Amino acid sequence: MLLKVHGEDVYCYTGGKPFDAGLPTIVFLHGAQNDHSVWILQTRYFAHHGFGVLAVDLPGHGRSKGAPLATVEEMADWLLATLDAAGIGRGIVAGHSMGSLIALETACRAPQRVAALALLGTAWPMKVSPALLEASLHREQSAIDMVNIWSHSTMSHKPSSPGPGFSVMGGSRRLMQHVAARNTAPVFHTDFSACNAYAGGDTAAASVSCPTLFLLGRRDQMTPPKAASRLTGAIPHAEVSFIEDCGHQMMAEQPDAVLDRLYGFCARVASAIRGE
Repeated sequence: MLLKVHGEDVYCYTGGKPFDAGLPTIVFLHGAQNDHSVWILQTRYFAHHGFGVLAVDLPGHGRSKGAPLATVEEMADWLLATLDAAGIGRGIVAGHSMGSLIALETACRAPQRVAALALLGTAWPMKVSPALLEASLHREQSAIDMVNIWSHSTMSHKPSSPGPGFSVMGGSRRLMQHVAARNTAPVFHTDFSACNAYAGGDTAAASVSCPTLFLLGRRDQMTPPKAASRLTGAIPHAEVSFIEDCGHQMMAEQPDAVLDRLYGFCARVASAIRGE
């Protein structure tokens, strides 16, 4: 589905079904140098099991036009404009990595628009090392390689991978190369800089009153579980769930575990909303 936001085309994947704003809506936000496709299994299941789904491509990523946005705050404002364009008054917002910061900031800025939060592979502060920031600007392929090594729990995945011969790490690496090839702007560096500079985590987390799920990979080296402690401590009513044998790219490494926990949480939220 294509929307117009601030004069630019915005692509939203709807899970293989036409978007129905009359259903409980869940919005999926990807991380740095990614696009909507990182959510492909989860979004299709949600769309075929009672939810309206929007998995957005952020500006400059995937099929969305425009320059990548420079700050998490700008991305949150852009997301609210996207919800307006889609006719969504209130929905569940799920974000992975950089997307989790966008979701958190959105809930702070417009709490009436966010029915629940799901924060996957999150951390705050989400600092990026100077070496990785430099590589993302001047040696992008090296940055892609480093991030993919650090984002996966193992170089050789088990037979439980989605299909015979499927390379979890190779797929993630190729997606990042694809995002880079589609945009001449320094997308990776812009995304990492936004994560590194975001200073509003404490304030945003303290403002959250909606149901919240933290989903964290036990073997995540990009955003280790302990790096989420300031956020989990600031949202005492939140559910915190850990996935074993899982790194940062959890939607690809442990897709069924992510789906089971995310869908269970969202189904409870949707039931509570219907009972209001």
